[in-house]
Amino acid sequence: MTCAACAGSVEKAVKRLPGIHDAAVDVLGGRAQVVFYPAFVSEEKIREAIEDVGFEAKLINEEVREKNILVCRLHIKGMTCTSCTSTVESAFQAFRGVQKASVALATEEAEIHYDRRIVAASQLIHAVEETGFEAILITTGEDRSRIDLKLDGVLSERLTMILKSSIQALPGVEDVKVDTELHKITVSYKPDQTGPRDLIEVIESATSGDVTASIYAEAEGREHHRYVEIKRYRQSFLWSLIFTIPVFLTSMVFMYIPVLKDGLEKKAVNMMSIGELLRWILSTPVQFVIGRKFYTGAYKAICHGSPNMDVLIALGTNTAYFYSVYSVLRAATSENYMSTDFFETSSMLISFILLGKYLEILAKGKTSEAIARLMDLAPETATLLMYDNEGNVVGEKEIDSRLIQKNDVIKVVPGGKVASDGFVIWGQSHVNESMITGESRPVAKRKGDTVIGGTVNENGVLHVRATFVGSETALAQIVRLVESAQMAKAPVQKFADQISRVFVPLVIVLSLLTWLVWFLAGRFHGYPYSWIPSSMDSFQLALQFGISVMVIACPCALGLATPTAVMVATGVGASQGVLIKGGQALESAQKVDCIVFDKTGTLTVGKPVVVNTRLFKNMDNSEHPLAKAIVEHAKKFHSEENHIWPEARDFISVPGHGVKAKVFDKSVIVGNKSFMLSLSIDIPMEASEILIEEEENAHTGIIVAMDQEVVGIISVSDPIKPNAHEVISYLKSMNVESIMVTGDNWGTANAIGKEVGIEKIVAEAKPDQKAEKVKELQLSGKTVAMVGDGINDSPALVSANVGLAIGAGTDVAIEAADIVLMKSNLEDVITAIDLSRKTFFRIRMNYVWAFGYNIIGIPIAAGVLFPSTRFRLPPWVAGAAMAASSVSVVCWSLLLRYYKSPKKFDN
Repeated sequence: MTCAACAGSVEKAVKRLPGIHDAAVDVLGGRAQVVFYPAFVSEEKIREAIEDVGFEAKLINEEVREKNILVCRLHIKGMTCTSCTSTVESAFQAFRGVQKASVALATEEAEIHYDRRIVAASQLIHAVEETGFEAILITTGEDRSRIDLKLDGVLSERLTMILKSSIQALPGVEDVKVDTELHKITVSYKPDQTGPRDLIEVIESATSGDVTASIYAEAEGREHHRYVEIKRYRQSFLWSLIFTIPVFLTSMVFMYIPVLKDGLEKKAVNMMSIGELLRWILSTPVQFVIGRKFYTGAYKAICHGSPNMDVLIALGTNTAYFYSVYSVLRAATSENYMSTDFFETSSMLISFILLGKYLEILAKGKTSEAIARLMDLAPETATLLMYDNEGNVVGEKEIDSRLIQKNDVIKVVPGGKVASDGFVIWGQSHVNESMITGESRPVAKRKGDTVIGGTVNENGVLHVRATFVGSETALAQIVRLVESAQMAKAPVQKFADQISRVFVPLVIVLSLLTWLVWFLAGRFHGYPYSWIPSSMDSFQLALQFGISVMVIACPCALGLATPTAVMVATGVGASQGVLIKGGQALESAQKVDCIVFDKTGTLTVGKPVVVNTRLFKNMDNSEHPLAKAIVEHAKKFHSEENHIWPEARDFISVPGHGVKAKVFDKSVIVGNKSFMLSLSIDIPMEASEILIEEEENAHTGIIVAMDQEVVGIISVSDPIKPNAHEVISYLKSMNVESIMVTGDNWGTANAIGKEVGIEKIVAEAKPDQKAEKVKELQLSGKTVAMVGDGINDSPALVSANVGLAIGAGTDVAIEAADIVLMKSNLEDVITAIDLSRKTFFRIRMNYVWAFGYNIIGIPIAAGVLFPSTRFRLPPWVAGAAMAASSVSVVCWSLLLRYYKSPKKFDN
């Protein structure tokens, strides 16, 4: 390719192919980037199309592979502990095309990075079901523009075919799937050409109104699934109470009331009493009907070689139940055998565990409230403006905000929420963007200004043209970022995961040893037979201790210790304008003891202003080409239009140094001192003195030369951000060292450093030198955070232990960072580090509680106190304690919801 016409030919040739979403051609780089749908066109077809118009084309495999890696999200039902998550992760990783798989117990979700050319989302779902859990698709990564619609009406085979063909005829529709059983239709489409409102209109017109369509509720089914699970556990618990309370009363309360005791101890068959028969009848539905989920969970876990909490519960309750059945049946067939039953143990164990799971799910739901609050920022409805052919507004209609399409014009009234990202085409107002940016001051908006979906219009009426809708909006991307962060595991969790893998088998062995030790001690050595109550023998006592050990041990608390705290912290951070990209970022941030700050746009506002100009050569400002260019540029700020810009030819930019070009046959060079010297331009003494003077005043001196002669200096100043000095001072009190690394000259850098309180400064650093400085600090034993906002900061952001990007910075910097400071306030650096420290304090306390609970609880359950105090922990109490441990860990994490930043500064 040699010119723009060549690029146009290639672009047209590619875009003519079916299944092309977008194509962009770079003449200078000799590259084309094509976004396409593999179901319709292949890489080879695209290459052939380019060669057909006369150019050579070769595939860049690295970039193709990158584009083919998608992220699939699944909701997984039935997991109870980290052993379950490990099983599911292993199933994903068995696929050749899976790059990375994370399964979160707290959110019951999985995030899989996979190559769509090797493995499909349906295979991933099947893999989950093979492990014994249920998987529900949230997103495949391919469906950014996919919608599920609910169909109301009678769907015959003929009507289904009409519907499908009518929708497929719409421009931009990629794929249509109809599920007649669920009365659901799934459509993949190009948002630039069509949208949900068009789809609904086509459905209703094609069926003459016999079938109506609406947004399918399960398309946003996260809350629905949680509600169903909460309801299921609540109902199971209430049903278990109906049977368990009478069992408890007959075994532990009525036995102390003489009249009732006599009635319960009356023999029904031989030595079997009425009380034992009643307990047997009442505990059976609890064991096998209400508690059936523990059986199915245990069976699936054992089948896949990953025993979990369900195995312990099933073993413990079954041991108690079937021993009781044996004892009662033996009494019924004997005239002298006195039975001892543990029916209350099995039924009360199941009841308490169901209560614990119910409370745990309620508490876990609160960990993701931040996401729910973010999603609630979007309004439910929007006012759509309708136009005639001449562009005049002819009416308005209230619609579901999820039905907004690209290029729709939405009316936003005072006090109303902006329904979608877009730009103002009419009106002026002030918009409160604090819920997105954290900035409390209303922002003025007029024609041409962009607005963000979810923000609040304060005073005037605005007409907004939608540019980004659905999953493309800023709000949706923030939600997606927080969701991904909550999925990412902190490195500290790996330790708990390793323990959880062997925890259940170890507990089973311990419980068997406990039973054996007590049984043999009582049977053969008389110890501790003398302490055994008269109502039971050593076998029964040993059985009680063995069951107690089995049910008190809790791997769930270990599994929830880290993810619940990370979930709450990332949610709290997002609500305060600090987007933390997962547990790894949190864990690294809490160790930070050195922060490297960029200068421009980070410590300073990033919008330089000219504060002074010095002229060394007499010239007619109105006639000189450079002066004329400056004057013409200045006119722009006085609303004078139709000015003619002097043409700049042979323009060359040297990043970090300056620019040169030809203007009216004059060679014009603008840049720093080193740039001038490299081009053999002499700098007069007067100019050098002015440069030194300006640098001492924290101004950047830019030298202007024409035809190899210095003609003037333009002094530019970038104001320091409010509270920069206070932030640096506060970081020092947190034992965090601050260093400034900038590409600016030493004089300006020293002046800025002095003003904000930073002593260590590295100036005139190129992008790669910034990264090298970060690595140098790391080699000296520091845990380094880098704070920056520009493309030139990206290498350092990636190299640092923690990269913090200023939210107003470039997309590249934000992508490279671990933490994004959305408000662009320096105070949020403090918030990020302090929040991470407090989060890991919670995580450490969670582990102390989880480990301590098991270390102390298991010996007590095993009867270590019994010889000296005759104290024994009944199995149902052990089960209640086990359930309480998980709930307490989640509740301790939930306290992070009340986190407040350590210091607020007055702006």
